Amino acid sequence: MNRYPLWKYLLVLAVVVFGSLTALPNFYGSAPALQITNADGSNMSESQIARIESILGGLNTPPDEDYLRDGKLYAAFTDINDQSKAYEALEQMDIEAFGIAKTIAPKQPEWLRSIGLAPMSLGLDLRGGVYLLYEVDLDEAVVNLVNAYADNFKVALRDARISHRVNVQGQNIIVQVRDAENRDAAQDLVRDTDPNLVVVETDPRSLRVSLSELQVRERQNFAIEQNITSFRNRVDALGVAEPVIQRQGLNRIVVQLPGIQNPNDAIRILGSTATLEFRLVDTSGGGSRANTFPYREGGTVTLKPEVIASGDQIIDASAGFSEGQPNVNIRLDDVGGKRMLETTQNNLQRPMAVLFIESERIGPDENGEYRTIKKREVINRANINGVFSTNFQITGLTASEARDLSLLLKAGALSAPVYLVGQQTIGPSTGQKNIDSGFKAIQIGFLAVVIFMVLYYRVFGLIANMALLTNLILIIGALSLLQASLTLPGIAGIVLTVGMAVDANVLIFERIREEIAAGTSIQAAINSGYEKAFSSIADANVTTFIAALVLFLFGTGPVKGFAVTLAIGIATSMFTAIVGTRAVVNLIYGGRKLDKLAV
Repeated sequence: MNRYPLWKYLLVLAVVVFGSLTALPNFYGSAPALQITNADGSNMSESQIARIESILGGLNTPPDEDYLRDGKLYAAFTDINDQSKAYEALEQMDIEAFGIAKTIAPKQPEWLRSIGLAPMSLGLDLRGGVYLLYEVDLDEAVVNLVNAYADNFKVALRDARISHRVNVQGQNIIVQVRDAENRDAAQDLVRDTDPNLVVVETDPRSLRVSLSELQVRERQNFAIEQNITSFRNRVDALGVAEPVIQRQGLNRIVVQLPGIQNPNDAIRILGSTATLEFRLVDTSGGGSRANTFPYREGGTVTLKPEVIASGDQIIDASAGFSEGQPNVNIRLDDVGGKRMLETTQNNLQRPMAVLFIESERIGPDENGEYRTIKKREVINRANINGVFSTNFQITGLTASEARDLSLLLKAGALSAPVYLVGQQTIGPSTGQKNIDSGFKAIQIGFLAVVIFMVLYYRVFGLIANMALLTNLILIIGALSLLQASLTLPGIAGIVLTVGMAVDANVLIFERIREEIAAGTSIQAAINSGYEKAFSSIADANVTTFIAALVLFLFGTGPVKGFAVTLAIGIATSMFTAIVGTRAVVNLIYGGRKLDKLAV
């Protein structure tokens, strides 16, 4: 009785060895490092790596080691001072094609790195950095789509030679024509544009067009996802290693930037909703006031209402100099390039302008409500001296304006304005204190449990302590394998798991005691203790796992960190406390005739 087949012993051993191996990288510590990547996000080639290594090797503070991981070059240094000196030296050299970011790199040996193992990542509260919370203006996202539809209707009606007037009123488009016959033709054009639009005949000469409820929801979700993508592109351009950008709730986005201590640049770049429109200048003198905008060099400029190309059609932008003046080199997509080609062919020697548009939030008012206004300014006006399509330049900017504008355009325009509603900066020293405090809590909790179990359950207590240590190793290994971020609440989850893991053994050992006191043989008592306590242990752990799952699905970042470690701890503790200790007990006591038991 109480003997496992050989395969089960080997399975337990394999799990423990594999878990220990995956946890091993965490015990070598970490070092300040630089992460060097290609500016376009592609993997670094051998020639590029050789060039960077040559530059780093010539510094007064060369790295202790450098290696390639996930297409990125990491250079590790002895301390933060050496890291900072190398960072400043690299920024002054001619390496614009590369992105450089300060980070923390593991100090594990090469053989661990070669098999793809890495330590678990640390959350912002343990590493230090900047936490930003943005709110997305979903109403503005819908209005932007409505305005785009309105522009399409104008073009379609003009091409069909239907006299019209198209106005946007809130989230509705009012289309006015001459008579009922033209109204029916306009209605057909609207439905051809998008059959899902809601079209209502308000009178014999007018239509009211609006989005369906499904279109509104889809547009709102698209705005969130597209803004997250733009945030990622902008963060990459800032050179931040291992950022976390994720949706929170209905209309918010969380941005965590490890290692960043000055949030001003990040806030300026991330929150900017700047975009461009290219329009012809109206020289007829009959332009409306709505299309008259301030000119950066003074005065005003009246533009034609039709947009030739806009910021969302820009697929590449880079800052440079032309004849000693800063400029931005623009590349449009096929649709924008085609419109630009037709415009320049038909309007040679006529002026075209670049309209800069930026959204700003005003408020709150006496009712606590905010409103969004758009600031528009003509930043460039020049005659069309030649025919061009997808590639051209924007001038009339300072060097810093050209750099920031190129970054924003290249990263992609935000599909809806975002507003900073929360901000927190965590210093590296605070992060280290959090790590020290968290692991001190684990050590104290673990030591208290170890002493209690040994004093109260003797040999069986020692076995439970072995299982508890193995459980901690398996949790660390699982976090490392999944590359889940360990946060301060996550450490709290581990501490809780330490207590929960020993609960299962207490139930088993107490059941064994009861069976022995009732006169059951020792071997039968051991078997009964494990068999009869299992249902209670399983029920308790399943309900806790469900709670952890709910926390993960509906909780925010810190709560998710707690839920992840709790769920992993439940799975590993079930294995170590039931299967693991049973294997050890079977090895020591199984198949033997026993007169007493040290429990």
